Amino acid sequence: LRFSCGVGGGLVQPGGSLRLSCTSSKINLDEYQIAWFRQAPGKEREGVGYINSRDGSIDYGDRVKGRFTISKDSAKNTVYLQMNSLNPEDTAVYYCATSQILYYSPIRTQDFTSDLYDRWGQGTLVTVSS
Repeated sequence: LRFSCGVGGGLVQPGGSLRLSCTSSKINLDEYQIAWFRQAPGKEREGVGYINSRDGSIDYGDRVKGRFTISKDSAKNTVYLQMNSLNPEDTAVYYCATSQILYYSPIRTQDFTSDLYDRWGQGTLVTVSS
């Protein structure tokens, strides 16, 4: 299934903004819980945020709350991650992923459990540096 993740990555200066997108030509993203993860070199994968269209929930990891925003455009079948006030600690490869299990049976303590996501995008590198 074609699933394109993370268009919009690149190099940005500290304090700058980027918007990543996640889209699919084969599945309806409104029928999945969509999460963004990131992984910095030498570090574990980290949950950034998720959106669940079924119950309307959106939440973020503690390190990005207040700076990152997830939104979706159902007409374009696209989910966005708007990243503001970026700092060097945000440098990582960013991935989006889908979970049908969490879509139908949300477990709020497991929203960033990688094993519950069954489809992953290819990832995009975000580098925050002056």
